[in-house]
Amino acid sequence: MANLNIKHTKENSYDAIVIGSGMSGGWAAKELTEKGLKTLVLERGKSVEHLKDYPTTNLKPWEFEHRGTIPASIQKENPVVSRCYAFREDTEHFFVKDTEHPYVQDKPFDWIRGYQTGGKSLLWARQVQRWSEFDFEGPARDGFAVDWPIRYKDLAPWYSHVEKFIGVSGNRDGLPHLPDGEFLPAMELSAVENYFKGVVSKNYPGRDVIIGRCAHITGNAEYYAQQGRALCQHRVLCQRGCPFGGYFSSNSSTLPWAMKTGNLTLQNNAVVHSILYDEAKGRAKGVVVIDALTKETTEYYADLIFLNASALNTNLVLLNSISRRFPNGLGNDNGLLGKYIAFHNYRAGVSAEYDGLQEFTTQGKRPNGGYIPRFRNVLRQETDFLRGYAAGFSGSRAILSDQSDIGENLEKNLLNPQWGPWRVGSHMMGETIPKEESYVTLDPDRKDEWGIPLLHVSVDYDQNDEAMIKDYLEQVSEMFDAAGFKNIRTRDDKRAPGLDIHEMGGVRMGHDPKTSLLNKWNQLHACQNVYVTDGACMTSTSTQNPSLTYMALAARAVDYAVRQK
Repeated sequence: MANLNIKHTKENSYDAIVIGSGMSGGWAAKELTEKGLKTLVLERGKSVEHLKDYPTTNLKPWEFEHRGTIPASIQKENPVVSRCYAFREDTEHFFVKDTEHPYVQDKPFDWIRGYQTGGKSLLWARQVQRWSEFDFEGPARDGFAVDWPIRYKDLAPWYSHVEKFIGVSGNRDGLPHLPDGEFLPAMELSAVENYFKGVVSKNYPGRDVIIGRCAHITGNAEYYAQQGRALCQHRVLCQRGCPFGGYFSSNSSTLPWAMKTGNLTLQNNAVVHSILYDEAKGRAKGVVVIDALTKETTEYYADLIFLNASALNTNLVLLNSISRRFPNGLGNDNGLLGKYIAFHNYRAGVSAEYDGLQEFTTQGKRPNGGYIPRFRNVLRQETDFLRGYAAGFSGSRAILSDQSDIGENLEKNLLNPQWGPWRVGSHMMGETIPKEESYVTLDPDRKDEWGIPLLHVSVDYDQNDEAMIKDYLEQVSEMFDAAGFKNIRTRDDKRAPGLDIHEMGGVRMGHDPKTSLLNKWNQLHACQNVYVTDGACMTSTSTQNPSLTYMALAARAVDYAVRQK
């Protein structure tokens, strides 16, 4: 008779396991524990506790050894992560360094990662726009990817559920292609942003300029105090971790809420190797975990498994989950696991200056900006490229000091600064088309220090993206010119995919098990007690920032999973 360690199995058994503690993993944990399930959350990175582990959050600029700049030696050692706009001296401890977790770039791809409690929810840009019916019906209408198995009406109540809890600042703009949500008071557009809004409204029917919708608390303070969170202080130091909980992160919101139920166990330094499959029962039974520090291997067991490791790592875990039933990765009967990876195209931007509105200035800080919702190919196909782009837009004035003189004149100049011109800028957020030739695979030979195969990434732009960039630059430059902006400058920085930090796909949702991996409830078609509710599940990318949709999908999937038990 086999010598079974029944006690060990019982000690390591839970009702549910959540892989990943970031944006969507935190939501899965909150919903599962609230519904009474004993839940284990596995986080491969270090522990970061709200309030306790934000070491730079209150430091002044002069308290940083390099005044916020990453030293050249560190940049040289980390060429990928150093290209990320948020990788600075005040945040470098929240980013994965290039040499720590290698991967293989079959094509250039800048994979930006944050391995700690809360993942990249500590670092995100906090923009939260709902998808619309135009987005969910896009693949079927425009003939790419596969049809989404859900529509806006399926997710709308879950968008509301998430928005009310996280806190979203925004206006009810009444745009069918950018549905309104459950909003707290909106932040204000600056004078030049409002001016540009008027010019666009008058001269370009169907185009809009609005204030961004961001996950910051701007009202209903008593409700959010129940989470231990306070109003946003407009410090614009969000990437350091907010001690006020003024913006949403897993650390300040969902994970503490889940912990209060008494049903949460959070384990850090837990690198998930693979998901265990029970051949006899035809179900997943648990996960194999390697301790990041000791390299010790442990198995944990549960009836429900939610995979929220972030898109590419979720693909990696499934591809590495090999069994007799699934020799090519868990759920991978159709050979599509890891394929149809897509992202957001952030390559292009336009900047300019404006000499008007000199009677107005900008004062204070605003952790938000203007937003131009997608206006191309919404109601009909009108360009030579599929889908479209949204855009950020902001305008402000800086205080300038003349530092060209010396002595008393220099002192006088420094003590009498002048307001500079309005500076305006826009950046592109383009939808890319998922393609079979954009994929990730596992290296057959090379492994990381935990014995897990290295991930190969082969993702690139295509002609649709190039045509979209050209159109964006033309259209925004034209709108800037119509507003009387001067010194209009366009850029295409040729950045590699990945710096958008919006990678999606590889485990896409769909109706048909022959052409998709997940059903309309985010279950693996071929292993229905495994749910994928992070960016890997996305069938297409839309133009909106995706985090709100991940969170809504996670909450919806948990509700369904628990009702099926």
